[in-house]
Amino acid sequence: MSLPTTFKAAVVPEPHGQHTIAERSLPSLDPSQVAIKVTATAVNPVDWKIRDYNVFLKEYPAVLGSDAAGEIVATGSDVKSHAVGDRVFFQGIIGNYAASTFQQYCVMPAELVSKTPANISDDQAAGVSLASIAVVTGFYDQTGHAIAPAPWAAGGNEAGKGKAIAIIGGSSSVGQYAIQFARLSGFERIITNASAAHHDFLKSLGAHVVLDRKSATPQEFVAAAAGLPLSYVYDAISIKETQKLGVEIAQASQVATAVVTVQFVDSDAAQLGQSKEHKVQVKQILGLGSSPALRHLSEPFAKAIGGEDGWIAKGLFVPNRVRLIPGGIGAVEEALKTNKDGVSGEKVVFRPNDA
Repeated sequence: MSLPTTFKAAVVPEPHGQHTIAERSLPSLDPSQVAIKVTATAVNPVDWKIRDYNVFLKEYPAVLGSDAAGEIVATGSDVKSHAVGDRVFFQGIIGNYAASTFQQYCVMPAELVSKTPANISDDQAAGVSLASIAVVTGFYDQTGHAIAPAPWAAGGNEAGKGKAIAIIGGSSSVGQYAIQFARLSGFERIITNASAAHHDFLKSLGAHVVLDRKSATPQEFVAAAAGLPLSYVYDAISIKETQKLGVEIAQASQVATAVVTVQFVDSDAAQLGQSKEHKVQVKQILGLGSSPALRHLSEPFAKAIGGEDGWIAKGLFVPNRVRLIPGGIGAVEEALKTNKDGVSGEKVVFRPNDA
């Protein structure tokens, strides 16, 4: 297999425009890059938000997508860690069209590319990286909770010893991964909320207590910690209501001092956090694994989660369940609409190279 001169891509031709299919080509590889045939790409809310709100896009036509799996078809001259034919998964680079994934081929820095183990499909692998980096940033980076050490480091499996963590929105893509990272970090009490249909599944991922998504109170979250300090609150949904719930959980805990959110900080939630003697900060993180400021996390994460000796291969990390949208590269608009309309407990995926 080799890298073709041109290939098909789904492009946004103008601000707020619907996708069209166009021919694209890739630049020459840098010494540390790999070229990847994109066999499956996941759709995340950030994708349709970028298009609808016209953010991160500096020129048109634009290419979206930053969560994918595929097969390496070429390597740069300095790359020793990967080879042509390797199955891989990765977080693409928003705003870097050559490294975006709503197209049949892309390029990536090799050190940010995980090897796909034999026990999962490319469809499953495609939805791992972006949401995981959102959790890794929110848990372990200084912009988030700064839990240390991270689970791939010595002693990282005991970082949560003697502590409880609350994860709002456990059945979401990010929420499922947050539960698993909390387990990998050794938290003794992992508390989340979800609709009843997801309770058993979330417990299988590592949640100790799953409360009702609509009715659970802050006091119930604290009580579920069973006497352990509820030290951290992570909001995997990050809308106004969940940010306010997170603040109220932290206030009720009298221990947690921050709520980490993966979207913009809601001003009412931020104000609520300063309204009582126990102050709570609402902190937005930006999980862009290619950022130089996050390479200290994204590079060791890529190694720890992938490969035949990594967490996925060992059964320590389970990818999201998949909702496949058929139709090849032309399925992009249906996939975006499906994600925007709302999915529960699944990752929307399409295959750019399918007919």
